Amino acid sequence: MKVVVENLTGTLFYVQVGNKATVADLKREIEAQQKLPYDRLIFILDTDDDHDHHRSHLIKDDVDGVLLVDYGVQDGSHVYMFVNPLDDGSTDHPFEFNWSDSVLG
Repeated sequence: MKVVVENLTGTLFYVQVGNKATVADLKREIEAQQKLPYDRLIFILDTDDDHDHHRSHLIKDDVDGVLLVDYGVQDGSHVYMFVNPLDDGSTDHPFEFNWSDSVLG
């Protein structure tokens, strides 16, 4: 399946993965294609439900073997990609994200 990935600058690129690809497979492909660090990639899936409600879902990769399709990713899906900043040991950060749930609504 071909997944549309958008980064923070709004740049779109396409990633081809198998229909039974895992989150780890997507990360590996992006790491190879875009030269980005596998372990710092974060994804949010952009979806619309049957009632025309717009929803976004955090795609967690902390469970081994979870398929992209289990999160609702399909051919042509739009995924937002973020790169987790490096921890420099500083406690003076202007903002901090805490993901308490996989649905951002």
